[in-house]
Amino acid sequence: MAHIEYFISKLSFQENQKLIESVFVYKYEGENLTIAGTKNRNWLLFTHSQNYKISTIFKNSNFGWSRGSQINKINNLFSWDRTLPINNDRRKTFISYYHKEDQNYKEKFNNIFEDLITHKSVEDGDINSDHSDGYIKQLIQKDYLNDTTVLVVLIGPNTKHRKHIDWEISGALNLKVGDKYSGLLGLLLPSHPNFGSEKATYDLMPSRLADNFRSKYAIIRDWTDDRVKMQEYIELAFEKRNTHSDNIDNTRKQMTVNTNE
Repeated sequence: MAHIEYFISKLSFQENQKLIESVFVYKYEGENLTIAGTKNRNWLLFTHSQNYKISTIFKNSNFGWSRGSQINKINNLFSWDRTLPINNDRRKTFISYYHKEDQNYKEKFNNIFEDLITHKSVEDGDINSDHSDGYIKQLIQKDYLNDTTVLVVLIGPNTKHRKHIDWEISGALNLKVGDKYSGLLGLLLPSHPNFGSEKATYDLMPSRLADNFRSKYAIIRDWTDDRVKMQEYIELAFEKRNTHSDNIDNTRKQMTVNTNE
């Protein structure tokens, strides 16, 4: 019989914030790491009582899983070695980015945070992008923006020049797309002049994103590999769909050309 271990990647707490309510579990049987899914506190107590090894697990910068320390229990309370993401609903997240320059960050985002989101992005060649109206229509019809709840814009030095990114932001902020607007999160990449400066200059980001950052609807943050921080950013953008929808500014005319060509 193969040796069995369990790993926890996400967890949530009961209302008192002291007792674990649920955990997201991976199972390891000597060779393969497989998803066991969400388990409740009773499962955790029972499995621990059966002397199975239970540890934390986290994504590393090389896109793989790494083992954390073993979870211990003292006086019916569990302890572990790191802050883990919350075991909540995975937000349907569309990633808008400049394919030519920032493809590596899009892939890194998807790999590090893939279990925190439902990925909705367009790949090269997926749809026809000849005209803005047709492009947005295809995004909606093909279920990219139709049920997206958070649009993430990867902001590099030339992102502001790209018409497709403007169209994607415009489509996400259109109430006809799904039953609500999409939350809007901009991530300043390490290649961007503002990265690490605690500044987000309007003129150095896509104009429609700047409009909504100025109106306090959009969230702008530095890129991070930290799974907990990224989940917090996504959740904040998600919540603004409900709390700040009156701040949305989608009045700007859509771009017709790329401005750096």
